[in-house]
Amino acid sequence: MRNVKLTMPELALIAGTRAALGAGVALLLADRLSSEQRKAAGTALAVVGAITTVPLLLEVLASRE
Repeated sequence: MRNVKLTMPELALIAGTRAALGAGVALLLADRLSSEQRKAAGTALAVVGAITTVPLLLEVLASRE
C-alpha cells in the first residue's frame, strides 16, 4: 500500500472538486429545474469539477512515497 501525505487545504480542494463534479452530474439527472437551466448548471459544474481534478491528481501522484 502506498502512503500519500496531504495537507488539510489539499484534502479540502480534492473534496470540493469531487463535490462540484457530483453536483453537476446530479443536476444533469434531476427533474426539478427546467431542461435548459439543468443542462447549463450541470454541465458547468461537471466541467469545473473535472478540470480542477487534473492538477490535484498530478500533485497527489507527485507526492506519493
